[in-house]
Amino acid sequence: MHHQANEEDVSRATLIWRAIKLPIYSVALVPLTVGSAAAYLQTGMFSARRYFVLLISSVLIITWLNLSNDVYDFDTGADKNKTESVVNLVGSRTGTLVAAYLLLVLGFVGLTWASVEAGNLRAIMLLTCAVICGYIYQCPPFRLSYQGLGEPLCFAAFGPFATTAFYLLLGSTRLPILITNNFMVFHFPCHNIDSDGFDRENLCLSITATVLSASLLVGLTTSLILFCSHFHQVEGDRNVGKMSPLVRLGTERGSVVVKWAVMTLYSLLFAIGLSRALPLSCIFLCAMTSPIGKLVVSYVEENHKDKGKIFMAKYYCVRLHALFGAALVAGLITARILVTKHIPKLVFQ
Repeated sequence: MHHQANEEDVSRATLIWRAIKLPIYSVALVPLTVGSAAAYLQTGMFSARRYFVLLISSVLIITWLNLSNDVYDFDTGADKNKTESVVNLVGSRTGTLVAAYLLLVLGFVGLTWASVEAGNLRAIMLLTCAVICGYIYQCPPFRLSYQGLGEPLCFAAFGPFATTAFYLLLGSTRLPILITNNFMVFHFPCHNIDSDGFDRENLCLSITATVLSASLLVGLTTSLILFCSHFHQVEGDRNVGKMSPLVRLGTERGSVVVKWAVMTLYSLLFAIGLSRALPLSCIFLCAMTSPIGKLVVSYVEENHKDKGKIFMAKYYCVRLHALFGAALVAGLITARILVTKHIPKLVFQ
C-alpha cells in the first residue's frame, strides 16, 4: 500500500510539473534576450534593471496565456480528459480565470513602465499587438486557435512584435548618453542633440534588417513548439471542433510539416547570412544547433502515432528554441565585441 501511495504522489507531482509548464517559459526568455542582444550590437548598452522588469512582466503574461487557455479549453470540453489541466487540478474555474487576468494586468503594467522609462511609444504598441494576438488566439468570442490560426498568431506575437519591441526598449534611453563617432551610425536621436554631444531628452533606435531577421527566426521556432504541442491531443481537439492544423492534416502529414519547418529554419538562416542581415557569428553558432533540429524531426517521425511518447515532442522543440535563441544571442554579442564593422541595414525609422 505504501508503494501504491508513493506512485500516486509521483503521479500527482508529474501532473503539477506538466501544469506549470516551466520549460515553455523559454518563450518569454528568448525574444527578450535576442532583442536585448540586437540592441547591444548597435548601442553597446544593456540595462539589467529594465531587462529583469521585462522578463518578470513577460513571465506573468505567459502565465496568463497558460491559465486562461486551460479555462477556455475546459469550457469547450477540450480539456475534459486532460489531467494536467490547471482547472482540473485546482478544481476552480473562476479562481483560475481571476488569477490569470490579475497576472495579465500586472504583467502589462510592467511592460508599460519599461516603455515609459525608455520613452518609446512604438515598443508598447508592438507589445500590445502581441498581447492582442494571445487574446484572440484563445479567448471568446474569437478563439482563432479553433480555426487553425494559432501558429500564425504565435509567430507574429513572439517574433516580429515581441522581439522587435524588446529590442527598442533595451536600446532606448532617457538618460544622457555621449554619442561618439563609433556609435553615431547606430543611434537615431528622437530630439536634437546638444553641442556637447549629449541628447538631453531621449534616444531611440530604428528598426533594422538585423532585428527583423532575428525576430523571424525566433517566431519560427516558437510556432514549432505550439504546432508540436497538439500531436497528443488530436482526437480530443477533433471531438470539440478545435480544428488545429494537426486535426486537419493528421499526425503523419504533420510530421512532414515538422521536417519542412526545421529545414525552412536553417535554410532561412543561411539566406539571411548571405544577405548579411545577421553577423556571420550568428550564422555559424546557430548552424551548430542543427543536430537538435534533426533530433526533433526524427523523434516526431518515429513517434507521431504514439500518444504517450509524442507528448514529449514539444519539449524537444523547446530545446531547439532555447539553444537556437542562445546561439543568436551569443552571435550578436560576439559581433559587437569582436567585429564593430557590422552595420545593420536601416529598414525604417
